Amino acid sequence: MEKKEFRPLIIPKVTWEKKTLTNHFGELVVQPLEPGFGITLGNSIRRILLGAIEGAATTSVIIKGVNNEFSSIAGVIEDVMQIVLNIKGIIVRNATGKPGKMHLKVTGEAIVRVSDIQADEHLELVNNDHVIAHIAQNGELEIDFFVETGRGYIPAQWPPDKPYQDDDRIYIDAMFSPVRRVTFDVEKTRVGQHIDYDKLKIQINTNGSENPLSALSYAASVIRAQLEHFLVDSEIQFNALKQTQHEEKIEKSSVPSAMDLRGIAPELLLSSIDELELSVRARNCLVNANIKRIIDLVNRQESDILKIKNFGRKTLDEVVDSMKAIGLSFGMNINEEEVQKALNKKVEQE
Repeated sequence: MEKKEFRPLIIPKVTWEKKTLTNHFGELVVQPLEPGFGITLGNSIRRILLGAIEGAATTSVIIKGVNNEFSSIAGVIEDVMQIVLNIKGIIVRNATGKPGKMHLKVTGEAIVRVSDIQADEHLELVNNDHVIAHIAQNGELEIDFFVETGRGYIPAQWPPDKPYQDDDRIYIDAMFSPVRRVTFDVEKTRVGQHIDYDKLKIQINTNGSENPLSALSYAASVIRAQLEHFLVDSEIQFNALKQTQHEEKIEKSSVPSAMDLRGIAPELLLSSIDELELSVRARNCLVNANIKRIIDLVNRQESDILKIKNFGRKTLDEVVDSMKAIGLSFGMNINEEEVQKALNKKVEQE
């Protein structure tokens, strides 16, 4: 029995805004997406980022001379409750995921900051300028911190059978998630003659212990690991096309036949460069160089385009931005024969 073939799905391109990318903030654009996929993927990614990313936090402390959070310390301006609240603001990066310890001891007049803490080798303190307490001239503050890893928010884990601990340990509410805020927006984008595809924009804010790229990769891994268990049959390879005998003869070092067409609609590749909505200058330069279709453009290198008469860097940037908006780029090396086959097959199925 002949194996059923499925219509391919558009494969989106993920682009990070490099100018604003830091350890605390990242913005990415995902396009083009199948109609309706923007909300589906955006909401799923947002929920996973906010609630399922592992992080490290202080879960308990031992403050010398104190056995509960309602005490005060001689020579320290803040009471223990305020100190504990400040401790919750310490941001820790855990390299191994294993529990760890940190120690602080400051004597004499000083502003106690995170930078005064000595941590285990696999722990790294991120916000070194964060203030923990203020000490007077004759004061002293000594604290042992116990760091663990987890997900989301976990309230203080006080043992139910003891009001006070034998080691004077104070348990603290812990916010493990390194992701502080996630927003997303969905717009419509154009692919060829179709204007109902989705463009997803996501903004990720973290506390600096994880960068947005790592957080997103973790979230994608979580989603994939969960969805794999919904498969009751082998996974469907929507964008896998059969390799013809002709393609088998092509050496690996030669131009790839682009069997999957990189997830791009074949009608878009064969359409006119007018679909890119370029300026008159850019369009005329390309047409004069006999580049009239999108496939003719994406199969060129940037260096080739710059050799075109009257085609400068500014015009090139315009073309690159227009291509990027619909998931295209230079040097894609797409085989026109394969594009035509994919288009014919799509027409037959429709």
